[in-house]
Amino acid sequence: MVKFSYNSDLIGGSLMVRESRFIAALMLDNTSGEQWQQAVIAENQLQKRSPSTARRNSQAIRKRLERLDDEYWRMLRDGDDELATQVSFVAALERNLLLVEFMETVLVDAYLTKVENLQAYQWDEFLTDREARDLAIGQWAESSRKKMGQVVLRMLAEAGYLVSSRSLKLQRVTLRAELKQLLIDKHQHRLLACMEMAQ
Repeated sequence: MVKFSYNSDLIGGSLMVRESRFIAALMLDNTSGEQWQQAVIAENQLQKRSPSTARRNSQAIRKRLERLDDEYWRMLRDGDDELATQVSFVAALERNLLLVEFMETVLVDAYLTKVENLQAYQWDEFLTDREARDLAIGQWAESSRKKMGQVVLRMLAEAGYLVSSRSLKLQRVTLRAELKQLLIDKHQHRLLACMEMAQ
């Protein structure tokens, strides 16, 4: 029996929509490893303060986007800011089961009970509950748990589910029709349900 583990990259950064557009363009162009290094590191196209940050962010985004196909990449590269943000959120959900399950439990309960705000402590309570599935969570450093929570709340704010990552006030989100149809076509019903819970 394979031991279950949450394979998450939440510390890798929030949605990074502008950077994700650029990485999607590189992937659509079938950019070689050498060209990738040139664009991301040598030319600093992601506009990061250090090569290590540029490398870390580009790798995190690429791992997310690799779980989607080129129809999503094209939508991300060519769509307006709202559409690009929603596609970036799909990629983050696809890569992070913890984020999916947080939305399916904590967030959906908040919408159903009509509370106005999330509470920061709910992330830590959620992680403690998930330890029943993955004992390794109990070994995560407190700083890592906190950082992941901050990233999750920032993602939810960027995607529109929260007014801001500071106030944590919930708000409604309307999923773009073209993205909804793509999720249906690709049979990604779980992700679609996550994203539509706030309509």
